[in-house]
Amino acid sequence: MKKLFSILAMIVLTTEIFAQSPEKMSYQAVIRDAGNELVRNKPVGMQISILQGTTPVYVETQTPTTNANGLISIEIGSGLAVSGSFAAIDWSAGQYFIKTETDPDGASNYTITGTSQLLSVPYALHAKTADTVMGMLTTETDPVYTASEAAKVTAKDITNLRNLSGVNTGDQDVSGIARNTKAIQDTAAKIRADMPKFPSGSKAGDILYWDGGKWVMHPIGNQGQVLTVCGGELVWTTNGLCPAPPFACGKSTVTFTYKGSQVTYGTVESKTGKCWLDRNLGASQVATAVNDDKSYGDYFQWGRGDDGHQDKSSGVTTTLSTTDVPGHSDLINTNTGNWRSPRNDALWQGSNGINNPCPPGFHVPTKDEWDDEVSSWNIPPNLDNAFGSALKLPAAGYRRGAGTLGVVGTAGRYWGSTTTGADVYTLTYDKNGTSIGKNSRSNGFSVRCIKD
Repeated sequence: MKKLFSILAMIVLTTEIFAQSPEKMSYQAVIRDAGNELVRNKPVGMQISILQGTTPVYVETQTPTTNANGLISIEIGSGLAVSGSFAAIDWSAGQYFIKTETDPDGASNYTITGTSQLLSVPYALHAKTADTVMGMLTTETDPVYTASEAAKVTAKDITNLRNLSGVNTGDQDVSGIARNTKAIQDTAAKIRADMPKFPSGSKAGDILYWDGGKWVMHPIGNQGQVLTVCGGELVWTTNGLCPAPPFACGKSTVTFTYKGSQVTYGTVESKTGKCWLDRNLGASQVATAVNDDKSYGDYFQWGRGDDGHQDKSSGVTTTLSTTDVPGHSDLINTNTGNWRSPRNDALWQGSNGINNPCPPGFHVPTKDEWDDEVSSWNIPPNLDNAFGSALKLPAAGYRRGAGTLGVVGTAGRYWGSTTTGADVYTLTYDKNGTSIGKNSRSNGFSVRCIKD
């Protein structure tokens, strides 16, 4: 079976030209066997051909021995010529290629073949044609070249440049500045005045940066912080996370968990300067009309949390709860006016109050906060002006203890957080007017949250 071998050839071509001596080219290659192992310290058979295009013009054979690194070094032109003459090659006649055929076993059973184009180095052999110049050079006559700007230089120009004295008149005579110390000082002062003024740092590691209008020195951060662009400014952050922008009512949104999902509501500022959520809890949008059912939202029993009972289609039970958290999602129907026994007046008291259904930082409004809000509405304070206010309050109606809905589309009823005996103060409005009165805690009313 014939062995397969590979050859890694690094061709280093040089030429040697001696008077009355043959030309030669150096050639080196690394020989590897079929297992990619180096062929070390072993004679190999080679046939080298110089091709003009695809036609061989010179062929010779050699039997070099590889060294410990598998490298062979030969001189092409010094081997046993098979055909042609190396010295007779006309290197100016066109493109030439070198073809090598190798037998790693040292004979002439060549199993490795490679062809490479000869580039610029071998053509040094062609330089010998310049050894003899045929004929005589005629006398050279240079024309006067007038297209260059240099042709326009006059004797006066040369005198001015050589002179370095007198006044600078704009003709490139710079002697006035060259010898005028005050002019040099004035120029240096003008340059210094035009240079930007940089603030000084106070600690090693302070950073100078351009904020779009001036140079600013940014103090070095703490260990582990990341320099981050936040809102167009450089800020030291933790893990590259920009801090939340300052809260701006009317622009900022509020994201919180409601009925087990993340929801995002907008904010509005009323005429009182107070900040409110832009919709009722459970509403899918801001009201577009007083009877916009997508803006009605849910119906809470006073003091209960976000446990699912507020959904208009939730179940109904008559069993009172003895705890603040009933542990189910049913509306509790009772003829006592309170879903909890005994009642707990501490429910819904502020943003940190028990069962507060509003997002963090918001709470169910107090009686006084509802009074202030209604006082800011247009006169008369009724259904239309409730919707016309910044809060855009719709006519969501309410849910009775038995689970049915009432006055939907014609009136609105909202919980407050202020208790009065067994009842709670609530906001009620319809087309005839608005009142803040008492209602039992078992009713299902709307909730609109106000910011602390």
